[in-house]
Amino acid sequence: MSDILKAVHNTAKGLHKSGVIDKTTMRKFDALCLTSVHEFTPEQVRTLRLKYNLSQPVFARYFNVSDKLIKKWEQGESKPKGAALKMLSLAEKKGLEAIA
Repeated sequence: MSDILKAVHNTAKGLHKSGVIDKTTMRKFDALCLTSVHEFTPEQVRTLRLKYNLSQPVFARYFNVSDKLIKKWEQGESKPKGAALKMLSLAEKKGLEAIA
């Protein structure tokens, strides 16, 4: 998240805590400011794994999934979804340290 988005989000959180911004508006700020998620192609999953020089089993441990699932993602037999998709996006943008 950029410094500007962090500042906007922190301001919105403060306003929400003080009751100036309602829950619905806060959700809009969350959607705008927090890490966005996108679909990953098999090549993008493999490229991300290789960027960190990890085997499929070790990469799988970061995402709490099986190495067989990582293989399926990389071969296009399955697509990452849910929490794993969010974690892939975080790892892509902020590094594996962000999810470890």
